[in-house]
Amino acid sequence: MIQKGCPDEYPISLVVNGYEIAVFQLTKHNLVDWAYGYLFSEGFIQTASEVESVIFSEEMGSIHVTLLNGFNEEEMFSKKKHYTAGCGRGVTFFSMTDVKNFEKVSNGTSHKLSYLLKKRSEFAQNSPLYLETGGMHGACIIDEAGSITVREDIGRHNAVDKIIGYALRNSLPPERLVLLTTGRVSYEMLSKAAKFGFPIIGSRTAATKQAVQLAKYLNIEVIGYLRGKMANIYTSTGRVQNDLIKESAVEMH
Repeated sequence: MIQKGCPDEYPISLVVNGYEIAVFQLTKHNLVDWAYGYLFSEGFIQTASEVESVIFSEEMGSIHVTLLNGFNEEEMFSKKKHYTAGCGRGVTFFSMTDVKNFEKVSNGTSHKLSYLLKKRSEFAQNSPLYLETGGMHGACIIDEAGSITVREDIGRHNAVDKIIGYALRNSLPPERLVLLTTGRVSYEMLSKAAKFGFPIIGSRTAATKQAVQLAKYLNIEVIGYLRGKMANIYTSTGRVQNDLIKESAVEMH
């Protein structure tokens, strides 16, 4: 029998300019990236330069963010909260109607499907928290040079926020990146990716019907079940070239 460690999760309060936004279940790794990514994904900020400071207090279980120009508290808190599905439950202020108003993705580099499968394997091999516990989600970006960066968390949406925060803080151009995730691509996951502008999203598991509909509308390529030599192409924008020898290994939707 192989024994693995238990994945960590902690209740952590996000406080922005003195206002508590919510309490999130998070893994205590790369929390500064998470704060930037969540605030961007939810419309609090548009660029990393709008953040003056991020302070994590382990003793208090809180992340305090100071924004240079503040934010419209009345407008933000008047929005209905939407609780995300899955582990490490989160909250989003964007409805599906809001997401449909996001800017459509009009460009992006193209890749062979075999290349994405190779990178998916590389992603799995470079996920230390998952390898240690067997119970973590991960998100990964592939840049145009083929380098990968991985972020992990108990929640799939938290992991995506962390990798978006990393890309935002490092001024990485979204049109030259590919987003890979271990988790299901649901509408709130698609909305995070769409807001940043990722042209391609790949997952080792499924995408929901609502996410696929939004991806088609926003011109985003979604590839599911990236495993071994198989894949499920949910949307096709021409950015992913099917070069697999066994055509039966690829399902088109």
